Amino acid sequence: MSTFDYKTFLEAAFKEDVGPGDYSTLASIPADLKGEAVFIFKDKGIVAGIEEVKRLTEFMDGDLTMEFEIEDGTYLETHTNLGVVKGSVHAILNAERLWLNIMQRMSGIASLTNEYVQLMKGSRSNILDTRKTTPLFRHFEKQAVRIGGGMNHRFGLYDMIMLKDNHVDFCGGIGKALDKTNKYLKTNNLDLKVEIECTDLKQVKEVIANGKADRIMLDNFTPEQVVEALKVIDGAFETEASGGINKSNLALYAATGVDYISSGALIHQAVSKDISLKPEF
Repeated sequence: MSTFDYKTFLEAAFKEDVGPGDYSTLASIPADLKGEAVFIFKDKGIVAGIEEVKRLTEFMDGDLTMEFEIEDGTYLETHTNLGVVKGSVHAILNAERLWLNIMQRMSGIASLTNEYVQLMKGSRSNILDTRKTTPLFRHFEKQAVRIGGGMNHRFGLYDMIMLKDNHVDFCGGIGKALDKTNKYLKTNNLDLKVEIECTDLKQVKEVIANGKADRIMLDNFTPEQVVEALKVIDGAFETEASGGINKSNLALYAATGVDYISSGALIHQAVSKDISLKPEF
């Protein structure tokens, strides 16, 4: 994971939502009022985002304290009290929507990821996310995947080489792309894994002949084609299946024995969970 700047994120989030002032709260609530509110999980699934919300709150004003009885990764049935926040009512109301947005979104992703993990149970494959994330919210979404039992692919364009079809086409072929990439890494003293996308068995054989990759991505291969490719690769490279993989066909891909299965659906198809924050008297 990348080093995440909570303070900068918080400032940007408050600038977007609070702006020059939460006038509803300023108009109706005394500035010095103290109180507490309880987080309520009103859905079914895995809760996520508690630790992220706690970390963000460390940078907030209002002498806020949080006490949670539930941990991230816990499966919950409907209507469960997660914990309470105490402190300035103004601060609580300013932060309410930000806290809930993070927890609702992360809980939805963690819950969907865990559904994928359960469908793969008994196989040797690992489920990966992708870069198909919400701009500037990637840290939270990828953390949610991990809480749900999945694994992160590269975080961005800087922590792994991923040669896609466009790279290969612009460069002039698989061999050229791999040769130039490895020369660049050596020249710039970069220690990064190299993955390359293949769209058919012919390209897989080109990668094997070149040898300068760590992982081969089998893009839009059917499960039957994945099995055929794995026989040719014969354990010489890490392998990853990707493209059009969802809950309906995941088990078929997992049964092939491929090392990794990546699916953007973990994040972009997840539905946020219902969580609320209510005053506690």
